[in-house]
Amino acid sequence: MNDSDNATDQWWLAQLGNTLIWARLRIRPAGTAEVLDSDGNTLSYDSEDTARAQLLDAEFVAFDGIDEEDALQRGFSLHEIQPPHADNDDALQGRMVQLLGMRA
Repeated sequence: MNDSDNATDQWWLAQLGNTLIWARLRIRPAGTAEVLDSDGNTLSYDSEDTARAQLLDAEFVAFDGIDEEDALQRGFSLHEIQPPHADNDDALQGRMVQLLGMRA
């Protein structure tokens, strides 16, 4: 068993026009955090608060904090999108950027 087995993942997104950019915030059991960005980089932080602050500074919002009204104002429906999924981080990298209205 490794540290990621007990980690908690949260999805964040930013939007540039009709492009969604995803980031995964992973909170480790020890209280540290890491962010997997759309370039495949894993950025380590001393705490969840620090990681969240960096995501907010980069104009990301927590996916679980968006309701349907917020989504519609951004030009999409929550029924149209979902965080990317893959068996590993290498495969996930290619799915971290989504064009709205396009199917993967």
